[in-house]
This record gives sequence, structure tokens and C-alpha cells, in this order.
Amino acid sequence: MPDPNKPRAVVLLSGGMDSCVCAALAARDHDAAALHVSYGQRTEDRERQSFLAVCERLRIQNKLLVRNEIFRAIGGSALTDDNIAVPTADAPGHAIGRDIPVTYVPFRNAHFLAAAVSWAEVLGAEKVYIGAVEQDSSGYPDCRPAYYEAFNRVIKAGTKEGTIEIVTPLIHLRKTEIVRLGLELGAPFDLTWSCYSRQDQACGVCDSCVLRLQAFAAAGARDPIPYMETSIVDL
Repeated sequence: MPDPNKPRAVVLLSGGMDSCVCAALAARDHDAAALHVSYGQRTEDRERQSFLAVCERLRIQNKLLVRNEIFRAIGGSALTDDNIAVPTADAPGHAIGRDIPVTYVPFRNAHFLAAAVSWAEVLGAEKVYIGAVEQDSSGYPDCRPAYYEAFNRVIKAGTKEGTIEIVTPLIHLRKTEIVRLGLELGAPFDLTWSCYSRQDQACGVCDSCVLRLQAFAAAGARDPIPYMETSIVDL
């Protein structure tokens, strides 16, 4: 049941580390509704499982799971095109964040945000939370502050009331700071999934795994999800 004492908000929840912390913040301060988008990514089943488990742990009852077929259809990303290999962080010439990697899904967050804003209009929510991170990230262009500033202008011009706002509480934080914040909030990191390529044990060598492992190590905490023995932490 909705909490009449809290304002409503929609949170985009992939099931990963960052979105989990973002959801914990949203659930703390709002009557939160969680949206998950499956888009044909390699680990979509595992991410959906994480989404449902995180919602249960955070007591988010209002959930919406949707599917977007366009990304698998157009390809162009290692996450959605089986002909493009997911790079490892130790590959020759590869440096995390230096260039936009092949794991970038073209304009993905615009699709996610559009769905979230549409649902927010129906629910009467004025905040849409997304766990975008600019620092210590793979360098995706749709994770930059300017992107969300521009998107908020579009929402103001293109929605009925013009009052919905996208909020990005993690965007300026380092990954280590996100881990520490999550631990303070009691975010269920044990239920999350960040790996780009595997669904049984995290590979430990893709950019997402490496950034996550480094963040937990720097925070002096143990990452509670299972990893392959080939994990890389000292890049």
C-alpha cells in the first residue's frame, strides 16, 4: 500500500550495485516504486532475479518489469550483440574510462528514463531516481551530469505538469564512496549483480566487475557475491 506520509518516486533498478544503493536512498525518503527494463542483455535473467530480490529486501512493493526489444534488434553493443566480445579490463590497449567501450548500449538510458517518466506521470510521482555514476566508470556518455540536466529540460517541456525531475544522487561519487554509503544504508549488496558476461559466478575481469571489486577493496569491505578465481583487482 502507498505510504501517505511520503512523496512518491520511481527508481530505475537494474539490480546492480549502484542502482541498489540508489534504490535504498529512494526507499528511505519516498514511497518508492521500482522499474526494471530487460533489453536483451547477456545477463538479463540474473539481473531480473536481483531486481526482484532487492525490491523484497527494501520492501518496495510497487514493481514494474518491462522489456525493450530495440537494443537486441539494432546490436552495436557487446552487451546485446553476441558477435561482439565483452572486453576484459586487462586486455592490451584497454583502459577503463579512457574511451567509450563496446559495452556502451546506444542511447540506452534515454529509453529507460522515458519509461520511468511515463510511469511517474501515472503514479503522480515527481522524482525519478537513477544510479548513474560519472566518476570511476566506463565512460558512458549517458552517465554525465549534462545529460541529465538536458533530459530534465525535455521533461519540463514535454510532460503534462512539467514537475517531474530526474535525480542522480550518486553521479559525483567515487565507487568506494558508493560502497560506503550502501553499507551505511544497509543496501543488500549480496543480492546484486554487476557482471557483464556471466550469470552464475561474476567473471571478475570485465570493466564492471573490476570497478566493483576495486571499490569494495578500497572501502575495506568484502564483496559478498561469488566470483570466478580469475578475478582482477589490481589494475
